[in-house]
Amino acid sequence: MAKEYLYLDDYQVGDRMISPARTVTEVDIVNFAALTGDWHPLHTDAEYAAGGPFKGRIAHGMLVLSIGLALPFRLGAYSSYLPKSFIAFYGMEGVRFTAPTRIGDTIHCEVEVIEIADKGKDKGVLTVRNEIKNQRGETAATFVMKLFCGKKPA
Repeated sequence: MAKEYLYLDDYQVGDRMISPARTVTEVDIVNFAALTGDWHPLHTDAEYAAGGPFKGRIAHGMLVLSIGLALPFRLGAYSSYLPKSFIAFYGMEGVRFTAPTRIGDTIHCEVEVIEIADKGKDKGVLTVRNEIKNQRGETAATFVMKLFCGKKPA
């Protein structure tokens, strides 16, 4: 059985989780472009993109980030990196896109707890490093996320 994370106190620096994977589709790219208004031809025009630096269309970086950071939620209620005492998204730092994600790439997210900080007697911040990787093991994006969480009741 996977480790159950209910409170900030249940984590240890070094805890690691690997999410299920998901394939990025052309429909994802078109829907994201429609939702955000970002119709850059690098993502949406096959002819334009074929002559560009990636020799074909690629997914929006923010689409990859959005899909990738949500994949650990599919681990289930007791093995996701969000504890049941989750209060709020506290911040994100150091976002880097290090390889293109193409239509048909299958991505997953690898998460590691890197810091646990107190913010009073009943709350704290969980800091996790995330790497979104494709089916070839290439890192497509990295970022550090901070989550405001509750501690065990006294």
